[in-house]
Amino acid sequence: MDILETAAYDRRQRRNMSCTLLFSLLPFFLSAALYFYLWTPDAPASIMAAGVKSAPTLLLAAVVLSWNGGQSVLGVVGGLVFSALGDWCLVWPELFLHGMGAFAVAHLLYSLTFLSSRYSHESSSSCNRFLYLILFLTGGGFYIYMYPFLQKAPDSEFLVPGVGAYIFLITLMGMLAIRTRHTAVLLGSLIFMVSDVSLALQVFKAIPPVEHGQLVVMVTYYLAQLLIAVGDVRSARNKEDFAKWKRS
Repeated sequence: MDILETAAYDRRQRRNMSCTLLFSLLPFFLSAALYFYLWTPDAPASIMAAGVKSAPTLLLAAVVLSWNGGQSVLGVVGGLVFSALGDWCLVWPELFLHGMGAFAVAHLLYSLTFLSSRYSHESSSSCNRFLYLILFLTGGGFYIYMYPFLQKAPDSEFLVPGVGAYIFLITLMGMLAIRTRHTAVLLGSLIFMVSDVSLALQVFKAIPPVEHGQLVVMVTYYLAQLLIAVGDVRSARNKEDFAKWKRS
């Protein structure tokens, strides 16, 4: 094939992949729609509520596993599974620390994935260093702002260091996402941070009650997970396509 034929073939392949990926994501969209349809602000905690809440994230894990295989179990698939465990725990307020721990493991697995050879990495440019600094200062500033509210919360002796460690891990994930040069992954990581900030402000009563506050948290959360999952699938496909091109 000449260059034009190769380019046309690549476009068809990318188009076919996008359609197939979108079709495989339909269960996620349906389960997320079911969650929002059934969601009520003051619904009591129950196993059914936990299952409906965690189902979209588990379905995303299944999609990434089906596309990327076992290599992603200790990466994005593992992160999604631990996120689903965190979703389950957060249904019960008394399991907040357990849920936070599960999400901390998820951010660590995402971070390890973003360091893998699957992603191309930019050299440490001045723009990157500036963005790292912005994220670092934002994370540190948010922890300082939340500190007095954490001290007033029950289990403050665990929450004060635990939230600090959690903020460090999610900030690290955002910084490593910048290095990947992948738009979906970067947007997903940043939106995840926005979702967690919104959740923390509400849980620890750092702001007055917000109407539909939980809705904002979950919309941004599911969107973030979707972007990270799709970004990981596309990164794996791009790496395989590049390897085939080198062999040809």
